[in-house]
Amino acid sequence: MPRVVVRGSGMGSVVVRPGESLVFGRAPHPAAQAGSGRIALTLPECAPHVSRLVGELVVGADTVTLHWLGAGEAQLSSLFDAPGGARRVILARSMSALLDAGENQLVLLLGRRGEQGFADLVLNIDVEQAATAPPELPMGEDTLTGPGLVRGGRDWFVALALCEPWLAGNDDYPRPPSNKEIYERVRQWHGYTWNLQRPQRVDDAIRVISAMAFGVADDPFLAPHVGRLQNIRFAVARRAAETRLVTSADLAEVERAARNRKVPPAPGSSGDAAGH
Repeated sequence: MPRVVVRGSGMGSVVVRPGESLVFGRAPHPAAQAGSGRIALTLPECAPHVSRLVGELVVGADTVTLHWLGAGEAQLSSLFDAPGGARRVILARSMSALLDAGENQLVLLLGRRGEQGFADLVLNIDVEQAATAPPELPMGEDTLTGPGLVRGGRDWFVALALCEPWLAGNDDYPRPPSNKEIYERVRQWHGYTWNLQRPQRVDDAIRVISAMAFGVADDPFLAPHVGRLQNIRFAVARRAAETRLVTSADLAEVERAARNRKVPPAPGSSGDAAGH
């Protein structure tokens, strides 16, 4: 059964499971109240010309469908690793599209309002296959889980690589890992890398981690006068480790899983020579 994770700059990850749908736009909450199982997502820094309800993402038992409801156009790309490259389509009002398994990208053309005018607003939509549905959260006065990253997802693995010096006890590490180093660590641990060989993918993930670790009000990436990017990355890594978005136990687990995936040497290889 599919599980969908929606990410974007300046917002936390949203998980949508079978039987649920995500309505999103500049002000989508009235649409969410019209039916059960609907989750509303207000897009951050939305331009005023973006429709209050631009789309609905419907997760079924076997398929994930995007219904485009906005007045403007959007570009949908599937970013799976394939020799032919990504599949791209332009969405207009009343169009629907089935999403591919893996990472998909939805671009609202000129949908973000910035200091220097309008820019594209990008949403990353990961379609994953979940083996079993998670148990329902207990109600009543039980303490609920605080904000966190989706375990096993792109941002979670990037956070592990970013925070590895702190999680491993190397607090005197001279600098945080580079984008290339983060990509190589995720590839070593997980195999599938969500196209992290593209530096912008790593930067996008670190911005999500920063918003989760600091909160929107204190996010250093949203500060009006930010310092060097390297200093911000250092602060995000340390804060993510302090707030336990990822832990030393998580690091040990992925290291163990990576070692177990390696094929053992064949009998008769070096070290098995006769007489030694």
